[in-house]
Amino acid sequence: MSGSHELIRLLEPTEEFRDEFMRLLQEHQEAGENISNAELARRDFAAYLRHLHAHSQGRDLPAGYVPVTTFWLVKDNQMVLGESRLRHPLTPDLEAYWGHISYRIRPTQRRQGYGTLILKLTLEQARTRSIARVRVICDQDNIGSARIIERNGGRLSGYGVDPGNGKRTAQYWIELEAS
Repeated sequence: MSGSHELIRLLEPTEEFRDEFMRLLQEHQEAGENISNAELARRDFAAYLRHLHAHSQGRDLPAGYVPVTTFWLVKDNQMVLGESRLRHPLTPDLEAYWGHISYRIRPTQRRQGYGTLILKLTLEQARTRSIARVRVICDQDNIGSARIIERNGGRLSGYGVDPGNGKRTAQYWIELEAS
């Protein structure tokens, strides 16, 4: 990571970082990348936060969804570097296509070690929820993400195809020690 004196934390989303999160959304949009519920966040940020909190608590989930907690990787209490999502349990479809954890780093902050850090910190959150074996999946051609997963203990277990975009995926398991 860039500076050695940075304070970098994994936080649940709050109103405090609204403007910064809007800048993150803009960067992803300019890079042609989509974030789920971005339109809700732009239109009504308070409703977006309520939506995330409800899903974290297992409330108001659409059919087939599981509780999922969203985190932001925040540097120096100012910049939102990225976002991760931790799905508490897995359904067979989630195990095959999405896994427990998904993450993204804002385009201007990539290749600085933040991807490895956000996954590491999200794995710590999984451990606190007694998830001992974590599934993480990335596009097979995403070498950077594969390295991030492997640096965090990921062992390749197979390949699949994302039903949403038809891309081939690499599937990993990460074994967590008890805390």
